[in-house]
Formats: sequence, structure tokens, C-alpha cells
Amino acid sequence: MYIAQKLRSQSVSAYLIYMYQVEDLIRAYGLDAERIATEYLPRFGYDEAQMKEAREWYESLARMMKEEGKEASGHVQVVQNTLELLEDHHQELLADSDEQEYRAAYYKALPHIVALRAQGNNKEKHEMENCIDALYGATLLRMQGKELSAGTLNALKPISELLRLGEESNKS
Repeated sequence: MYIAQKLRSQSVSAYLIYMYQVEDLIRAYGLDAERIATEYLPRFGYDEAQMKEAREWYESLARMMKEEGKEASGHVQVVQNTLELLEDHHQELLADSDEQEYRAAYYKALPHIVALRAQGNNKEKHEMENCIDALYGATLLRMQGKELSAGTLNALKPISELLRLGEESNKS
């Protein structure tokens, strides 16, 4: 929760990747907020007030996941809304004739985005969601101690650059 708040103000992309991880963590605990409170949260050394706040945050997310039918996969509405805002910003930047650097980065990333969309269940997703999915997938592989192929690393570079430029333009 505290990390999510900090990331949300610093980097939308990092926030989304973190929230994907939180959703997966909640699923790993069977959407059981009590287990999260007793088995996961104590490792952070929260004081009583922080623990209460963190517990309520995880309970709320677990409840949302249940209510929204996201027990096995997908993202809660708050994450979907953030993805939509990221996509809207992306489209605005592409339409802005002053954003030449962003457009150039987009065209470098586009073949990789198209390749991602062609794989699996990515066909209906917006471009920015595909980009976040790619970065999260790479994060999961790294967490599992797996090496990323040269092709994957080459695809992630222009995608990361596109997201970085979008974040920078959002702050100005």
C-alpha cells in the first residue's frame, strides 16, 4: 500500500507493474486477507497503525477482486482505469504534432507491440496495456531467476523508452 502510493505519484508504469504483482500476491494467498495479514504483512515491521491500514488495503483489494470476478486473472477496476488513463495519454501524445520524440519512440516500439498483440490473449488490449504486460512478464521471469533472451531484451528497450517519454511528458 505504501509502495503503491509512492509509485503512483512517481511513475504510472511502475505503479501498474506493482499493482499487477499485488493482485498476483493476493491470488497466491487465495484472496484470503486474514492469511495476508498474518503471513505476509508482518515481514514489513509495521507499527500497529500501519498494520491496520495495510490490512484494510489488502482486504479492500481482495474484496474488489472477488466482486469483480478477478479471482483467477485480470485486473481490478482501479488498475483498469489507470491503464485507460495511460492509453488516453498515449493517444494524446501521438496526436500532438509537437511530440516528435514520442512519436519516433512509438514507431521504434510498434513492431514489438504488434508482436505482443499477436501472442496469446493480447489481441483486444490497448497498446499501453501490452507494454505494461511485457514489462511485468519480464519482471516475473527475473523474479524466477530466469534469464531474458536477447530478443526479449531488445524488445523491452524501445517499449521502456516509450513509457519513459510518456511519463516525462505527463509531468511537464
